[in-house]
Amino acid sequence: MGAVDQSTMGGHLERYDVAVARDPIAAFGLVREWMRTDWRALFAELRTQRPIFVTPAFTVVTRFADVVEVLSREETFTVRAFGPRLDAALGAPFMLGRDATPMNWREKGLMQVMLAPQDAADLRGLAGRIADEALDAASRRGRIEAVGELFRHVTLRVCGEYFGFPGPTPETLSRWTRAVITDGFANFQGDPAIQAGSVRAGAEMMAYLRDLLAERRAALEAGREAPDDVFGRLIRTTLPAEVGLDDERLLINMAGLPLGFVESGPGAMVEAVEQLMLRPRVRAEAIAAAADPDPARFDRHVWEALRFSPFFKLLPRLCERDYVLAAGTPRRTVIPAGTFVLAAPASAMFDADVVEEPDDFRLDRPEHLQLHFGHGHHACLGVHPARVVICEVVRRLFRRPGVRVLPPPEGAIVRSHGIFPDRFVLGLGPDGRPGSDVQEA
Repeated sequence: MGAVDQSTMGGHLERYDVAVARDPIAAFGLVREWMRTDWRALFAELRTQRPIFVTPAFTVVTRFADVVEVLSREETFTVRAFGPRLDAALGAPFMLGRDATPMNWREKGLMQVMLAPQDAADLRGLAGRIADEALDAASRRGRIEAVGELFRHVTLRVCGEYFGFPGPTPETLSRWTRAVITDGFANFQGDPAIQAGSVRAGAEMMAYLRDLLAERRAALEAGREAPDDVFGRLIRTTLPAEVGLDDERLLINMAGLPLGFVESGPGAMVEAVEQLMLRPRVRAEAIAAAADPDPARFDRHVWEALRFSPFFKLLPRLCERDYVLAAGTPRRTVIPAGTFVLAAPASAMFDADVVEEPDDFRLDRPEHLQLHFGHGHHACLGVHPARVVICEVVRRLFRRPGVRVLPPPEGAIVRSHGIFPDRFVLGLGPDGRPGSDVQEA
């Protein structure tokens, strides 16, 4: 079929309806492109006109109550859309790829204990020191490539010094995580080369962890003091045999820590910085807040900035049985078994039914309206360390004089697969060019 002439058409839904009548495959491509490049306008239109958007390929859920309902029904809306790919990479079942199973319940609980909330203050200090070292080095050049030199650099160091999983080199650990997460969350067409790359990376990661575990155990037996990191805690923890946490299960859960952090942490930092920089008034307020000794004053800016562009804009789920979503409301929709469902936190956090003045940048939003870390059974288990690392790195950046976005193309964000940030150059110091600010959004 010929391409649809979009220049003479109206809103997204009108253009979609014309396209789907002519060529469903072309219509599917339109929606995918809008989700990548014009998602805010698309979601705004869907929330008011088609809040549960049914297409031949997937269903998008956009209102807050409905997104929470999907994410709260893990036995109906499962992670089977991506779980098997994570299992294949690690060579064994992974708890985050399971729903409402004893293994998920047991191992998630164990890892929540290991990622102790009381670590947050020390971890914030660690992240801040690493960030300042990187910024000190970059300041002499008057610019920093923020993804590789700062955001990803800090998360990889945290993996080594807090998780106890440094990798053979930071570059190798980075390569492993990108390969596995790309297959799990960006390989929409099922490219076999991407899948094979994920399996290779996962096998290398698990072999490294087995060797690292042997080294750690040998050090303990020799009486050498073990580091007080997450890996060390797991090794020193003795559980009843019937719990079934053998060495391989221990290592699978260790592998999950960088997989859940090395891509999402820098991704959130990039989104937050971009949104704060887009708004001159907000940027000035954030710079003032960053100088406050109490970091909580600055943190609120990060979470509100991420509401405008969360890193995880869509959370994929697979509907396992026929289900009536939004029952008792005008939005009532039957979701057939086998439907690929995309719950949209990026849309839900702009739902005017629950979010007051959603288009305004406000620092008084209640935390229960934040969906940055998911919701329900699969909410981020590392939320406590993730929150402080993300906020503190951005705070240290905003404490630097003259931090600014450089004009494009140099200052443009470069992404892999349209998702994972790879490059974002920022200016530092008072002698650079003015930033590429836009009008208040």
